[in-house]
Amino acid sequence: MLTVSKVYFKEMKRYAAILDFISRLLTGLACWLSLSACAREAVSPGTGPSNSLATRNDNLTLGNPSGAVADASQPTNYLLVEPQYTLSYHRDRDIPNWVAWHLSSAWLGTASRQDDFRADNTLPTGWYRVTASSYSGSGFDRGHNCPSGDRTSTVADNSATFLMTNMVPQAPQNNQQTWAKLEDYCRTLVAAGNELYVVCGSYGKGGTGANGYQTTLDNGRVTVPNRLWKVIVVLPVGSNDVSRVTSSTRVITINTPNDNALSSV
Repeated sequence: MLTVSKVYFKEMKRYAAILDFISRLLTGLACWLSLSACAREAVSPGTGPSNSLATRNDNLTLGNPSGAVADASQPTNYLLVEPQYTLSYHRDRDIPNWVAWHLSSAWLGTASRQDDFRADNTLPTGWYRVTASSYSGSGFDRGHNCPSGDRTSTVADNSATFLMTNMVPQAPQNNQQTWAKLEDYCRTLVAAGNELYVVCGSYGKGGTGANGYQTTLDNGRVTVPNRLWKVIVVLPVGSNDVSRVTSSTRVITINTPNDNALSSV
């Protein structure tokens, strides 16, 4: 049985354990699919109950990938919990290690994109707070981990995705094309009768945006990641989700360079 809750990683000296986490996670995954394959694959309807029975489940139902805790003495793996998503934050990189969220039709509606990028004032006292202008002029997008489009049930839900603790400096083409297509595809899976558990993150240092290669932004405070990854567990709408994850459960994974030259099909 593939159980995401059993996947853990050890702290790495340089990259806060993210590279090791991905290596361990990919080893145990049921499948490895490229983004192009995902984009071309036909959507199979869910075999479970109707989407009318979809619920909002705990974003960490399948586990806390790094054992993050809400303890300021753990600044490189600090747990932040929003109703809309949960994340591990790295104070020294000023970006999340990973963000996890549940996606079902219960999270989707007609709320418009709020675009209210802002600092997250729930960070511990004394920690630097990345602001809406921290990426300005850098050539990198304020790239969502949990997408705005996955939280449209209410204005409050959508607004929560614009906290800067949910962002990483992302090459514009990677953000607006490659990742946007995958995000859209995920929502078509939901429309077909599925619910998803998603973990998204980044690791490494140094990416190539619209203005060329950079390692940090905001006077050295914000790390530009080198790689961006996502793991998506697909289940028909139902209950007792952990017990329904098996070796035949569909899992989609991608790991892309943070490079503006990256293109998608």
